[in-house]
Amino acid sequence: MTLEQLRIFIAVAESLHVTRAAAKLNLTQSAASASIAALEARYHCRLFHRTGRRIELTDTGKEFLAAAKAVMADVAQAESVLSELSGLQRGHLDLQASQTIANYWLPPLLQKFHQRHPGIRLSVTIGNTASVARAVLEGQANLGFIEGDIDEPILTRLPVQGDELVLVVGKGHPWAGQKRVTPAALQQAAWVMREPGSGTRQILEDALRRLGVDPARLNVALELPSNEAVRSAVIAGAGITALSSLVVDAGLRASRLHRVGPIFASREFLVLRHGERHHSKAETALLEMIRQQRDHTARRPASPKKAKTSA
Repeated sequence: MTLEQLRIFIAVAESLHVTRAAAKLNLTQSAASASIAALEARYHCRLFHRTGRRIELTDTGKEFLAAAKAVMADVAQAESVLSELSGLQRGHLDLQASQTIANYWLPPLLQKFHQRHPGIRLSVTIGNTASVARAVLEGQANLGFIEGDIDEPILTRLPVQGDELVLVVGKGHPWAGQKRVTPAALQQAAWVMREPGSGTRQILEDALRRLGVDPARLNVALELPSNEAVRSAVIAGAGITALSSLVVDAGLRASRLHRVGPIFASREFLVLRHGERHHSKAETALLEMIRQQRDHTARRPASPKKAKTSA
């Protein structure tokens, strides 16, 4: 059995189509078919059901797929270690981040890292807090960036400066001219919210509980899978929401959104790293850049307040 056979089998198993898998691997259809046939002949088993022009994994094929992926993951890990022999001249980092971080906070940092290490390829996948943490746990991501917190002792956490959760309404909403609303009004209002599992929703629900508002009894008019969709729905008049200050800033400046109270506390973002996996030099370099940025921000003095002048 060769690594090339494993690579071909995984591609065919994931696409369930020999021709498409072969094209993806820059192989001929006959070469891909021959590789699968050689595996089946060598081990006297059937990996695929062939029904007409369709193929499906057999039970043996399904079990072998999990094992084959594990082997290829180990190979990728070995390649990562070997690439360090050339320092930070080449390499690859898989990153996962929740939406607010991926769309607003992370890009300037990655651009700075790319300028320092142009040979390191960076891939970013967007998810919510729960899916990002799971990706780091399973080795699908080197680092994860989340807005909420998770209960996974094996993951190390690096807190960094985050943002502020801001309660906003559209310009046509009855609250648009109000500076503050009561907890009772929050309990009864129509809400537009992110999906369960998102850091934004987790932080919001925790903040509402501290105000005496029961998140389970909220009137959730819309539940949407992205910050931008929530923001657009609120601008259109669908209800109220609380989103990152990074997300709503442009809408507030354009007067398409209006901020109302209460004021929620600022929150930290967390950088997740697996506590037991090998850490590449590229991963360590990015994490060190994040630490330096955090420490520089913490040391920076606050802007002095302007003195009031008498009339």
